Amino acid sequence: MIRIPCPFCGTRDHSEFTYGGDASITYPALDAPKEEWHDAVFLRDNICGPQLETWHHVHGCRMWLVIERDTMTHEIMSVRPANPKLSALFEDNSEADQ
Repeated sequence: MIRIPCPFCGTRDHSEFTYGGDASITYPALDAPKEEWHDAVFLRDNICGPQLETWHHVHGCRMWLVIERDTMTHEIMSVRPANPKLSALFEDNSEADQ
């Protein structure tokens, strides 16, 4: 069982979340050729080890999170809001605590 430390709700069971996909993908522009979109959507590396993923806290705060998780051990190394503005707020607060 994976336990995910939600920055808004605290540590929760993974059953409260849905997996959103690889968070490291850079998608092409909306008017890019369909071949670029095909490659971005369907051609993925099967990473063995740490990778960035998006998860949606469906049965909690309903926020999208970016989670760095080891695909072999399921260890979670970091969790942050997917929204860059919310991430910046969390970073500002952690610096103020020091």
